[in-house]
Amino acid sequence: MLDLISIGDATLDTFVKINDASVMCTLEKEVCMLCLNYADKIPIARLDQKVAGNACNVATGGARLGLKTAFYSIVGNDDIGKRVTRAMKSEGVSLKYVEVDKGRPSNYSVVLNYKSERTILVYHHPRHYKMPKLEPANWIYYTSIGANHESLERSILKYLRTTHPRPHLAFNPGTHQLRKGLSRLRDVLRMTTVLFVNKEEAEGLVGRAGDMKGLLDRLKETGPEISVITDGDKGSFVHNGGEYWYMPIYPVKVIEKTGAGDSFAIGFVGALAHGKKLHEALQWGTANSASVVTKIGPQPGLLTVAGIQQMTRKYKKIKPKKI
Repeated sequence: MLDLISIGDATLDTFVKINDASVMCTLEKEVCMLCLNYADKIPIARLDQKVAGNACNVATGGARLGLKTAFYSIVGNDDIGKRVTRAMKSEGVSLKYVEVDKGRPSNYSVVLNYKSERTILVYHHPRHYKMPKLEPANWIYYTSIGANHESLERSILKYLRTTHPRPHLAFNPGTHQLRKGLSRLRDVLRMTTVLFVNKEEAEGLVGRAGDMKGLLDRLKETGPEISVITDGDKGSFVHNGGEYWYMPIYPVKVIEKTGAGDSFAIGFVGALAHGKKLHEALQWGTANSASVVTKIGPQPGLLTVAGIQQMTRKYKKIKPKKI
């Protein structure tokens, strides 16, 4: 029996560090734009390529945390697809559910890194998603995937209903899923054990609330057992219907933020899979995320259990707080 099956897209990310740019924000500083000189040649300070994609990152993170992990995705029959499968195999992730689309190339993203913040240019190749017959698993992690994913989503829900004991579902919706709106996500949310969204995504789903507890309440009302909201440098918040917890971030030197959310989520899920309590899961997620942002790319900084324990000891004075 598997501990975790991660479902979503995989990509190859090209990380482009730039210095010649500027940022323009609204007066409230809630909406900002990265600005480059139009029709100009922009010098690049550094260029890196890394295997990535939300589901791919989570599968790697789960394997490093000692979970028996598999990965469902569709890759192209090209060099990128081969890089993805090699990387997953090297991490000990099962590839039994990975499909090769011989008619289309693999997904690709360009990550513009300016002053440690990232802006991502994403292209998902059109796919025909069809979930293979999955073996029983303790956790399903369903995350960002391309358009035309509705039949896959129905298959996931059927799998959850018919598998005994019923797997836990961790849901981190991506752009295509969020654009469907709350009404189209309700069936998934009602079967979700843990929902992961950032503050902007949460407000996009349920509207603004007076404070973070109110926003957590609104998310909880949509169906998930546990609602988690990440809010960048302000930390993370969780509500399970009874308790509300807040966790500050660790004061690490940030190099590049791609994968911060994925690493937090798999740290959180990994803690629950290892029998940890809710506030401890916040610590695991925070530690994993803190490590990832000190490296370029979403996977090099993913921690083992020992690495998370070392990180939490290092920042032992920074603890979750009930709110």
